[in-house]
Amino acid sequence: MTSTTRPFAGTRIVVTGASSGIGREIAIRFATLGCESMLVHFHRNQDGANETASTIAKTGCDASIASCDFSDAQQASDFVDAAFAKLTRVDVWIHCAGADVLTGEAGGWSFERKLRHLINVDVIGSIQSGRRVGALMKLQARASSEALSDPSAPPSIALIGWDQASQGMEGDAGQMFGPVKAAVEAFAKSLAQDLAPQVRVNTILPGWIQTQWGESTSEYWNRRAGGQSLMHRWGTPADVAAAAAYVSNPCHTFVTGQSIEVNGGWNRKFTGG
Repeated sequence: MTSTTRPFAGTRIVVTGASSGIGREIAIRFATLGCESMLVHFHRNQDGANETASTIAKTGCDASIASCDFSDAQQASDFVDAAFAKLTRVDVWIHCAGADVLTGEAGGWSFERKLRHLINVDVIGSIQSGRRVGALMKLQARASSEALSDPSAPPSIALIGWDQASQGMEGDAGQMFGPVKAAVEAFAKSLAQDLAPQVRVNTILPGWIQTQWGESTSEYWNRRAGGQSLMHRWGTPADVAAAAAYVSNPCHTFVTGQSIEVNGGWNRKFTGG
């Protein structure tokens, strides 16, 4: 029986995009909740991945790091296969890897270049890797239920969407992230249909989360982020991590095909400002 205080005891987990921000917070959350072994993915930020792994190791979790560019189909496939080979099984796969086109050099790219990069990384990368992860998890579950930490708990996949994708948001960001994250959510719901009941698949939909971009925004965005939430504040990576832990919890075997908004409740009374 899984402990309520350490629900992920004995589990083996992969968190992509875990070198910073939401991915790092999710990785740390799972480690503190009992994860036995974790693979921390990064693309370019190896120092950040090492920092995440070091923090995780302090909880007693066996942590390792690996790099992959999810815009490259062959790299994505190889990464998934290597992750399963290294951990021998994967109980939870959290796919946080996504393109950052708001900060750094990419912030100065044209709309077209940003959009194409987002499609390659967030949409195609999520679909290609998710299909492979799902297929391997399904084989894993069918091959031997005794190999799982809890035979009654199907392995779990969670992807990251966006709470405003289905409603739309003005500006270039809305026109880029809206269709991209809507595609990720649609894929996850379809994958859940194919993999049930052996594998669970859910989507986390963050709202205004104060990651690197949110730490340097103008007062307008601070007012908007707080005003559009019923909780009147920015969300934090820890808020997203709590949702990821909920949908992936081995005790929550009836949760699949769901989209969980993490936005503090949408404030329909907010009129701008």
